[in-house]
Amino acid sequence: MVEIKWTEESQRWLRDIYDYIAIDNPTAAQEVVSGIYKKAQELRHFPEIGARYRKVADGEIRILLYGHYRIAYLLKSSSRIDILGVFHGALDIERYFP
Repeated sequence: MVEIKWTEESQRWLRDIYDYIAIDNPTAAQEVVSGIYKKAQELRHFPEIGARYRKVADGEIRILLYGHYRIAYLLKSSSRIDILGVFHGALDIERYFP
């Protein structure tokens, strides 16, 4: 089974998503963040289910979709994944991974 590490940056993204949605609906905010987290847990068993985005020196950046969000992760090896960030589909991801 693959170890998943949420980077500080990715945790900050989740908090920002929660805070933004919670302004209008705290219950929905919790559901969205929980859904994103649960979707990422699928990577434990299927680390390559995300679409390949880019090869980098220490692995591959892949994108896993959840609703309107993209979960960007670094597949470092067959036993390690770092969640890099969670992006709304409307954001230009190139800005964050130049």
